[in-house]
Amino acid sequence: MVIVIRTILAVLFIINCIVLVVVVLLQPEKDHVIRMLDNGLTSETYWDKNKRGSVEGNLKNATRIMAILFIVLAVVLNIKF
Repeated sequence: MVIVIRTILAVLFIINCIVLVVVVLLQPEKDHVIRMLDNGLTSETYWDKNKRGSVEGNLKNATRIMAILFIVLAVVLNIKF
């Protein structure tokens, strides 16, 4: 029974790793942030305030969820049971 659970968790971990890499690679580059830091300007546009519902906001949330799941699965898989 323990072997089956560990195998299922390992498969979920591998799938999570692949999806996490894909989600991170799909995110747009942040060149405009670096340029703003060089110029000392802040970006307070309507678009920046309302990114939560956009594709970029969804990718950011997916990255957070997948990263948390990655850490949890890594810890659980390293527990000796």
